[in-house]
Amino acid sequence: MKKALFFDLDDTLLNDKKSIQTAFDVTCGEIAEKYEKDAGEIEQHVRTAAHAQYETYSFYPVTVSIGINPFEGLWGDFGDVHYSLFRDMGENIADYQLKTWKNGLSAAGIPSFEAEWARERFRSVRRESPFVYEETFTVLNELREKGYRLLLLTNGAPSLQLEKLTMTPELVPYFDYILISGHFGFGKPEKAIFDHALKLMNVEAADALMVGDNQGTDILGATRAGIESVWIDHGEGKIIDGANPHHTIGRLKEILTIV
Repeated sequence: MKKALFFDLDDTLLNDKKSIQTAFDVTCGEIAEKYEKDAGEIEQHVRTAAHAQYETYSFYPVTVSIGINPFEGLWGDFGDVHYSLFRDMGENIADYQLKTWKNGLSAAGIPSFEAEWARERFRSVRRESPFVYEETFTVLNELREKGYRLLLLTNGAPSLQLEKLTMTPELVPYFDYILISGHFGFGKPEKAIFDHALKLMNVEAADALMVGDNQGTDILGATRAGIESVWIDHGEGKIIDGANPHHTIGRLKEILTIV
C-alpha cells in the first residue's frame, strides 16, 4: 500500500481549461456581438497572438522552467516581489496582456482601442470562474479516510497558484503540504522537485504515487524520480517519450480503483 499521493492541481483537481474557456467565451462573445463578428474567430486570433507575444519577453524562459502558460499570463498579476524570478514578469505582464489583445483584435478586424476593455474583462471573468471537478472532493475525502497522506505539487508562480486556492479554499485542508514550483525554483518535470516532495512527506519513491493530467510534466517527472504514476487522459493530452505512466484513467474518480 502506498503511503502518500501527490496531486497536480490544474486540470487534475481544478478544471483550469474550463475557467480559461469561460473567460474567452464571455469576452470574445461580447466583442463579437458589438462588432457583428464571429466569437470563435476572435478567440483564435487572440490565442495565436498570446503565444507569439509571450515568447518575446525576457521573462519567457522563467515561464518555461516554472510552468506558466500564456493564458495564465493573460489574467495573473505576478506580484511575487520577494522572488527575483518573477519581478521582471510582474513589471511587464500588463504590457503583455494589452499587446496580446491589441494584436489579436486587430487581426480579427476589431479596433485596437477595445484591447484595454477586453484585457480587464478577461481578467475579471477568469477570477469569477473557478471550477472544481465534480468528483474532486469525493475522491479526496475517501483517500483521507483510507489513511493516505496527500501533497499538492503544482507548477506556477506562487501568487497565481495561491490565488486559485484562495478561490477554492475547501481544497487546502486535504493536503499535508502544498509545493509550488515558483517557491522551489524548478518546475515539473525536473527530478529535483519530486525528490523534494518525497523529503517533505518523509517517504521513499516506492511509497508514493503521482496523479496528473500532463505527461510532459507530472508523469515524466515522476518517472525520472522513480515514482509510480497515474495519468488522467482527458482525450487531448500529448504522449511524451519517456513518460511511461503506470496507469491511465479517464476521470479522477477512477483513482479509487487503483489505490
